Amino acid sequence: MQKLKQANLYRSELIPISGKLVERYNKCLKTLGFTETKLTSFFIDGIGWSPEIAEEKKNTQYLNHGDANPHGIIISPLQKGKPVYLPFHSFDKEMMQHIFRTHGQKINDITRDSAICIDFDQNIDVFYEPLDILKYDNVNITFRLIDNLEKIQKDQLHLVDKFNTGNNFIDEGIHQQLLDSAKTYGDLRDRDLSLHPLHFSTGSFFTRAFDGVYLLRDFIKPIVIFESKEYYKEAIKDTIHDVLIYHIEQPELIDKLKDYIIIECDLEHIVNTPNYDRIKKYELAQFLKDTEHPIAAILNDNVLFKSYLNKIDINARKLVMSVEIYLEKLERSNAYKIEDIVDQSFYFALHQPHSSLSSMHRDLIHKLLINIAPKDVLFLYWYDKEQFYKSYETWEDSFKDWVIDRIRNNI
Repeated sequence: MQKLKQANLYRSELIPISGKLVERYNKCLKTLGFTETKLTSFFIDGIGWSPEIAEEKKNTQYLNHGDANPHGIIISPLQKGKPVYLPFHSFDKEMMQHIFRTHGQKINDITRDSAICIDFDQNIDVFYEPLDILKYDNVNITFRLIDNLEKIQKDQLHLVDKFNTGNNFIDEGIHQQLLDSAKTYGDLRDRDLSLHPLHFSTGSFFTRAFDGVYLLRDFIKPIVIFESKEYYKEAIKDTIHDVLIYHIEQPELIDKLKDYIIIECDLEHIVNTPNYDRIKKYELAQFLKDTEHPIAAILNDNVLFKSYLNKIDINARKLVMSVEIYLEKLERSNAYKIEDIVDQSFYFALHQPHSSLSSMHRDLIHKLLINIAPKDVLFLYWYDKEQFYKSYETWEDSFKDWVIDRIRNNI
């Protein structure tokens, strides 16, 4: 990952946590019912998730009580606008933006000397079966402060009222109580510590529950797409819900998404785009072994590209150039079928969210498509960083350089 780090492409926007903030973070973990971290310093993202703590606990979802009960931690106003690096839901970043838009000023004040625990409650205590995902509708976002600061504030105000009553101003016991509270928690009398609950409505989304599920319900008929074959097989036994159920590897899924005007693929257009160029070169790179030139040079130089294209096996050559071969044949006759010429996964990788979709839906469908056919390295980085990092570890060094160049220059 060193090359990614040097290029500021590996979790570069994490916030460092140390000293007093570690103590507050641990209080949040205890308040939420989790065990404390033993680390003395670590980094967090926009929702309060830490890769170092995840590694320490050997649990990437350590801020969850099961799939149905995710949480977050706000310990610094610097979390505003920061990425959520391992979102449990595709809408987690939007929820955090909603929180900071609504309570930004109060968060700035509270995090001077406290921290905020977040409950994302969709009124589901436990998931029992895969299609419980359909119960997702509205998320109630509620907040708790460490050290019961709201209660301490009420106690201070009560002491002040008591102090101002009658001759209590000469009561040294009340004096001492006020001083002790102020020394411990500061003067809370005029601070606004009330974070009222927020409401967030969900539409179509992805969730990591049940090993990864897409719920597309803003279209003709709800579609549930499982990444896990085990949960898919369990879900198709359901006879109650009127939904379409697919496994992500089913070819029929692409046809249905087209029918529902969710995705499209105009080959004559796409073949002239950077997307196609990246995918074609990714395909060639898979066949390059023990090359005389660095792979990055081969993919960046047209002469070298053609040279190595002609060195690989004829079947591999046809696969890399299959789209262009198909389009050339189509000019002579419409009798050719795309499935007879173009590799299925290559063809799937060329699909795009339908142009009529909103930006929110487009991002979700981009993520779905890159999970179906992960061949566009730039889109893989944009829409599924976790999978990108896993794939990156398996790539040849020079190919890594080429990928980093695509990402940094958006080409």
